[in-house]
Amino acid sequence: MNKDTSHINSLENEAIYIMREVAAQFEKPVLLFSGGKDSITLVRLAVKAFYPAKVPFPLMHIDTGHNFPETIEFRDRLVKELGLELIVRNVQDSIDQGKVKEESGRYASRNMLQTTTLLDALEEFKFDAAIGGARRDEEKARAKERIFSVRDDFGQWDEKNQRPELFDMLNGEIDHGQNVRVFPISNWTELDVWSYIEKENIEIPSIYFAHKRKVFLRDGMIWSADDEVVYRDEHEEVIEEMVRFRTVGDMSCTAAVLSDAVSIDKVVEEIRDSSISERGARIDDKRSEAAMEKRKQQGYF
Repeated sequence: MNKDTSHINSLENEAIYIMREVAAQFEKPVLLFSGGKDSITLVRLAVKAFYPAKVPFPLMHIDTGHNFPETIEFRDRLVKELGLELIVRNVQDSIDQGKVKEESGRYASRNMLQTTTLLDALEEFKFDAAIGGARRDEEKARAKERIFSVRDDFGQWDEKNQRPELFDMLNGEIDHGQNVRVFPISNWTELDVWSYIEKENIEIPSIYFAHKRKVFLRDGMIWSADDEVVYRDEHEEVIEEMVRFRTVGDMSCTAAVLSDAVSIDKVVEEIRDSSISERGARIDDKRSEAAMEKRKQQGYF
């Protein structure tokens, strides 16, 4: 067994242990699923953790309504093939109910609006643990998270008041009204995720591979021009380029990268050579230095 395989196997074993601890320690957990590579990896880990039994918790997608169509098609097909339960809650409903206000302008996005819909859904179903695919290498605020990250009864996170996690001891004890966000792949990197996808031969949405797409340039970033969801000024010229997406968020806040990586092995090779974080293509992370941390404090994942 080579060093890379040993490393990936170690990460897999840790994640499976965390999945089983969630099932053992919480009454009603849920796996948050976006259709992106990290949440797809979580599904594979959950399936392996409980095989041959069924995954003992549902998947839930907080749908902004501005997702890439390729992602939604993949989501629906995956849960059908695996026989998993999927719960979908929509940001549009929160907007219609007057709980959040739609943004406008060239940087408008529904990404920040997800928090209200998520917190409402956790309360609706009384979930006490929500499993997510956040990784510590993604962003500074996420590097502060514990694997079992406690939220108060308002869904808020206090980065200065977190439990120590020593020797893989995970404490799921919570007070009434609290819930826990769980990060089984917290110690993984983007390259680890792709290496695992390659090793396990996991299918992922086509949007992650290089393809010809109508795009336009803004602020040194490449934006999809295939949908009216993405705001575009009249002077911003539409061109066709060979691109792929390293991360799949809302169309309105996720930029593409130039690429010729049309297979998983080529993607892995490209990531190894990259000096830019995948979050560098997320405009919502650029709003301020502390943007993600503020959103997490308010209940964002």
